[in-house]
Amino acid sequence: MLSEKIEKALNRQVQSELYSSYFYLAMVAYAQQIGLSGLSHWMHLQSTEETGHAMKLFEYVNDRGGRVVLEAIPQPPSKFKSPRDMFEQALQHEQEVTQGIHGLYQMAKNEGDHATEVQMQWFIQEQVEEEKTFSEIAERLKMIGDQPASLFIIDRELRARQDHTGE
Repeated sequence: MLSEKIEKALNRQVQSELYSSYFYLAMVAYAQQIGLSGLSHWMHLQSTEETGHAMKLFEYVNDRGGRVVLEAIPQPPSKFKSPRDMFEQALQHEQEVTQGIHGLYQMAKNEGDHATEVQMQWFIQEQVEEEKTFSEIAERLKMIGDQPASLFIIDRELRARQDHTGE
């Protein structure tokens, strides 16, 4: 059984993951608007992955006899200065998500909730991957500057992303 404190924190994390999905959908719209279909495809898969993370937590709360309470999802930004700005904002967002997950892990550890600790370890590893990926793409976009040909090459590479939501 989950403690009330951990249950509330997990519900906040469900909301955070759903916000992430919504945030990346806003980026899909931006990428479509500026004609970068590869970037749009990549972010669409990212949005779907974030929804999967939310559902993993959702099911975990239910499996532990808790109660999922869905809160309102804040409106994400809808305008970005550039693809680079978009990925830099996404990286910053992922770093904030990581802090929330670390907090949940520490809370579970402090309360002796070993099952939640183990669940959070999966998310901690996932966040290492997320931050690395966003950081690498942001860095590549920074390197190319205002070179449209290079942006189109990156866009083509992003289009190759495969769906990995079966985790």
